[in-house]
Amino acid sequence: MSSGGQHLLDPALMRRLDQMSIAAKSRIKGTMQGRRRSRDLGTSLEFADYRLYSPGDDTRQLDWHAYGRTGKPFIKLFMDEQELQVNLWLDASASMDFGRREGPDSPLLSKWEYARQLAAGIGYLSLNRYDRVSAAAFTNQMTQQLKLLRGKGSSHRLFEFLESCHPSGAGDMGAVFRNPAILPRQAGMTWVFSDFLYEEGIQEALKYIQAAKQEVVVVQVLAPEELDPKLSGELRLIDSESKEAREVALSSKVLQTYKEAAVQHTQMLRAFCHERGITYLLAVTHMSPGDFLLGELRRSGLAR
Repeated sequence: MSSGGQHLLDPALMRRLDQMSIAAKSRIKGTMQGRRRSRDLGTSLEFADYRLYSPGDDTRQLDWHAYGRTGKPFIKLFMDEQELQVNLWLDASASMDFGRREGPDSPLLSKWEYARQLAAGIGYLSLNRYDRVSAAAFTNQMTQQLKLLRGKGSSHRLFEFLESCHPSGAGDMGAVFRNPAILPRQAGMTWVFSDFLYEEGIQEALKYIQAAKQEVVVVQVLAPEELDPKLSGELRLIDSESKEAREVALSSKVLQTYKEAAVQHTQMLRAFCHERGITYLLAVTHMSPGDFLLGELRRSGLAR
């Protein structure tokens, strides 16, 4: 295991994740052995039947004992265990680089660091169960992309990719997912990690992903102070993406109006997801990534 994996996931957490798997509705017939049971014939460990060898078959499935008895090349058939394609897409716009601060016991992660650890955990447990995993970072376009990985041994490549990505620039989800070239070609499960602090484009983006036959999971990552800011007085606030500055007098009334707007925005996103059959999870960074992965995923039915 590379040092990159240890930076993203604690070894103790990885051992816990080894006992879990993603519970998805999406299933595709795998061309390689997976660990998701179906009733189709494939390549799992449960024997089903024999058939004669045909050119192109996997020669590793030849039954040499049957060949010795009959002189004919028979292929062993097994119950197929379907694999799942898991796509991890992280919002790398500048607003995600917010929220890091030193705490009394341990530092609070930025939204980006937090989302990256969640993606690492979900990718790790998927690879551990022989699902295929891809990852990508986006702003107003797909900025970095990792091709499909498979098998636990490739988890270090996922970790290295995630550590190589850094948030910067302005985001535009609608513009990103409007481009059909970046959408998955294979039905599967797509996780979107973002603060979803966009004025527009969110619903459009999620609809495009669903249209690509994806089971979508929305993980809204927010810092505690974005829901309940502890600010007051005359302040100059700077937009992290547009860099525009605004002088604001933060009275208790202004703060209350902000809190109500923040809650409304989150509730609207949650309601849209519910209406579309999209799983919505709120991840506030005061909860440790490990607690989220081990607790929230099971409570939501996304892992078992």
